[in-house]
Amino acid sequence: METTLAPRLASTLAGQAAASILRKCVHCGFCTATCPTYQLLGNELDSPRGRIYLIKQMVEGQTTTATTRTHLDRCLTCRSCETTCPSGVEYGRLVDIGRELAEAAAPRAPLERLWRWLLRQVITREQFFGAFLTLGRAIAPLLPKTLRSLLHPAPHEGRWPASNKDRQMVVLRGCVQPALAPRINAAAARVLDTFDITLSEVGAVTCCGAVEQHMSAPKAALQRARANVDAWCDALDNGAEAIVMTASGCGAMVREYGTLLAHDAQYADRAARVVAHTRDLAEVVQSLPLEDIAWRSLRERQLAYHPPCPLQHGQKLPGIVEGVLTRLGATLKPVRDSHLCCGSAGTYSILQPELSDALRARKLEALSETQPERILTANIGCLHHLQSGSDVPVEHWIEALDRALPSA
Repeated sequence: METTLAPRLASTLAGQAAASILRKCVHCGFCTATCPTYQLLGNELDSPRGRIYLIKQMVEGQTTTATTRTHLDRCLTCRSCETTCPSGVEYGRLVDIGRELAEAAAPRAPLERLWRWLLRQVITREQFFGAFLTLGRAIAPLLPKTLRSLLHPAPHEGRWPASNKDRQMVVLRGCVQPALAPRINAAAARVLDTFDITLSEVGAVTCCGAVEQHMSAPKAALQRARANVDAWCDALDNGAEAIVMTASGCGAMVREYGTLLAHDAQYADRAARVVAHTRDLAEVVQSLPLEDIAWRSLRERQLAYHPPCPLQHGQKLPGIVEGVLTRLGATLKPVRDSHLCCGSAGTYSILQPELSDALRARKLEALSETQPERILTANIGCLHHLQSGSDVPVEHWIEALDRALPSA
């Protein structure tokens, strides 16, 4: 796609990156077939190809309106279009740039800006989020049904192994996961401990920066990324062999650190080192001698698995969790449209509730066709979003493995 940058963007990194990505697009439209919002709304401007045209207009200096911003807001950043695209268009990076440009060219109303700022402050800070969640649970009977459905109690995390094995790995604690699902990291630690690996959290790292990055606050996201790189490089220097992600959305963001900090002379090499040592939990478990353990219970249950978008499209790891589960004897029936987003997408379920709920309903309908006793996934956002609309228990796949341990 031929693109001529507006003079004000010609010398900027964002403008140059956008132009480079735009030039890869050949207008083929394959992306529209796998775009969740286009399937729901049927509007070309709510497809990747349509949004690419809108971003092209912005970088070329044409007028940007609130309508442009609305169509970009409706994008889930699920990156299913990247998996489909034959030309390798880095749409996720492009839409982040487009949103930042749209925010500057067509500012939101003051109350909307305040609301989005508050969301960023609460969600990215574990203590704030935990406090608000505790308050919400306490007054749940007074809240509307739609809000009560988001406040189901979190299971207790259980025992965290107190071992100190020769093999050491660190895990991202996360900003919302400790309050919503504290058992996930502890379950991962127990499973890895069985294979003589110690998993520990780095106290200085609680949020990956994805919420800020996708809500047009790139400076805040970069600041957080730099702090995380510092902490993780220290951990690597002290013997950690991997940085483990139990939330695939965080993993997708951390794998972008190398790109986001590529022009930072102080952090480029360190960020590349962090990316090189980052592993999704499934990558770690996949590499273990799983057959050496007498696992229990997975064979007896009818399980359904929902692959999160940041795992299959963002990190390009399709089928990895399914492979682990089937190695352990689980029977997973194919789920219709497993490539499509469930509608969680970070803050999307809060900012775009109608579209998010419609996508969740579609996803749960597809998952229920397999009549599962339990739904498994690999991302805290998907887990919480699906559970809020499902009577079938939803959990992280590592929790299922934790329960199936011989010592459980």
